[in-house]
Amino acid sequence: MADTTSSEGSAPTVEKGWPALKQQIIQDKIKVAQWSIRLVTILFTFAYLLPIFGNPYDAYYKVLLSCMATNILRLHQRIPRISFTREFMITLFLEDSFHYLFYSFVFQYAAPVTLVIIPVFLFALLHFASYSLTLLDCLGQNSWWGARLLISLVEFQSQNILRLCAFCEIFVLPLSLILIFTGRASFLTPVLYYQFLQLRLASRRNPFTRNVFIEITNGFSNIAMKPSVPEFLRRVIGSLVDIMRRMTTMHQ
Repeated sequence: MADTTSSEGSAPTVEKGWPALKQQIIQDKIKVAQWSIRLVTILFTFAYLLPIFGNPYDAYYKVLLSCMATNILRLHQRIPRISFTREFMITLFLEDSFHYLFYSFVFQYAAPVTLVIIPVFLFALLHFASYSLTLLDCLGQNSWWGARLLISLVEFQSQNILRLCAFCEIFVLPLSLILIFTGRASFLTPVLYYQFLQLRLASRRNPFTRNVFIEITNGFSNIAMKPSVPEFLRRVIGSLVDIMRRMTTMHQ
């Protein structure tokens, strides 16, 4: 009887287990490097939030540096060839990985603020969990069930995590203005961050920032329409709503 499980010329298959994991690592070197750096990002975030060992300020800036490294690798995957053309620059500015490379650069020269590294941590956690599942599948579907449970919890909350990232991205803008008056950031910080937020509102792959921004805009508009709101405050809120709507319509 002929063997129906294989045929002449077919690619050899690797059984589940450590050999399969080794083959996955060899074939996916860049993704494995990203996975490793994201683990570093997560560890340094905890080192900053729970400063038991080492200097928390060093950990904070290492979170931003590891974010830079991850997104440089991601950009290399998405845009392998660099060219000094208008089309290349447009493509670059639309990439989410470029957005967070720029984000990390903006806050490298400002004082540590916890809200700034929250979206960096959450994105690292989401992507780390996703690729961890790929690596665990190489070992077998029933392997490391405890780790799989934790990954499933993260993936179950992925929508909420992405919305939280969007809220952080938006509220860091007014926070950057406050940092100027407290001497923790330069006048250039909110200017650069405004450009980052514009990029996020134009994101092709992640609509959460744009959707949450619209929700916040509508919320402010509803507040301004309440009869109990003083006229002066209504005008201030109305002006803010107009600015936010212009920012949104630029990318629709």
